Amino acid sequence: MRNIAPSNGVGDIVSTPEQIIATSSSSNQPTTTTPGDGVGGTDVAGKSRSGKPVRSESTAGILFGIGAYGLWGLLPLYFFVLQPAGAIEIVANRIVWSLIFCALLITITRAWKVFGAALKDRSVFGPLALAAGLIAINWLTYTFGVTTGHAVETSLGYFINPLVSVLLGVFVLKEKLRPLQWAAVGIGFVAVGVLTFSYGQLPWIALILAFSFGLYGFVKKRVGPKVDALTSLSVETVVLTPFAAITMVVLGTSGVATLTALGPGHFWLLVASGVITAVPLLFFGASARRLPMTTIGLLQYFAPILQFVVALTVFNETMTTARWIGFCVVWLALVLLTIDMLRTARKNSVLKKRARLAAADA
Repeated sequence: MRNIAPSNGVGDIVSTPEQIIATSSSSNQPTTTTPGDGVGGTDVAGKSRSGKPVRSESTAGILFGIGAYGLWGLLPLYFFVLQPAGAIEIVANRIVWSLIFCALLITITRAWKVFGAALKDRSVFGPLALAAGLIAINWLTYTFGVTTGHAVETSLGYFINPLVSVLLGVFVLKEKLRPLQWAAVGIGFVAVGVLTFSYGQLPWIALILAFSFGLYGFVKKRVGPKVDALTSLSVETVVLTPFAAITMVVLGTSGVATLTALGPGHFWLLVASGVITAVPLLFFGASARRLPMTTIGLLQYFAPILQFVVALTVFNETMTTARWIGFCVVWLALVLLTIDMLRTARKNSVLKKRARLAAADA
């Protein structure tokens, strides 16, 4: 079995909201993602190992990817219609109903043995429990930001997340960065300085989102080859559900909960949070199995761009000149990071093609 993307480490990962769940777990699939290889490799006739034409598989992968990132990018609109529910209630419901939806999917796919094995395996359960804590922090911060008029700043968190992944590569894995990566990180620090001046304080919502998800991705990368996406999400929700259930009870007894207080429409919207959590994940899993990681790396900017547009056009959040400058500096850093990613992918592709030709001639 080969991983989704041959990576030199965390510094080569480009991730977005909840992406790592599917990315890491999809490494169990017999696929390869070097540019030009198609899905799981191609034969002379240009077909994938599954027997389907590479072009149709790539088209399906792009559509699944757009579906996943589109849903993530439009997630602030969902939180908006859930008002007056607050961030804590939304996240608690999201966890509880996600577990129920995951249980349904596990039943349909007959994967209870796999799920049970993951719970018993300490090398799997331990990291996933840590990942659950990190994603809970991420979800709470994101929902709080969106529901309190800071949707622009939440999009910033996911714009700078790739830079955090690069920093993790340096400080945790002791990787050596390429020149463009160093330039992107340096420009990123300048951007944080500009935005700190603009906000009058550190953009803490964006930084918490970026670092919590960056660390979450790092943890999931370690355990990814051992579990599939559905099992991973299910274990994480099992860890978080007791806390979420207690939260829902406390909110209900204190008269703060809105779950049953605003009619059946609001009730079912909150219940739907389980589906809304799982569906983009499944779409991304389908996309990651069909596309090169470089294509995923480009598609991943779709979500924060949508979040940014929604914040400006629907929520009417203000952008001062200083904030525009800060965001432009961030985008410049991402352009450099993307150029480096594409150059590296092309170089790796050329080397692999040469290796295959050499092996064929031998």
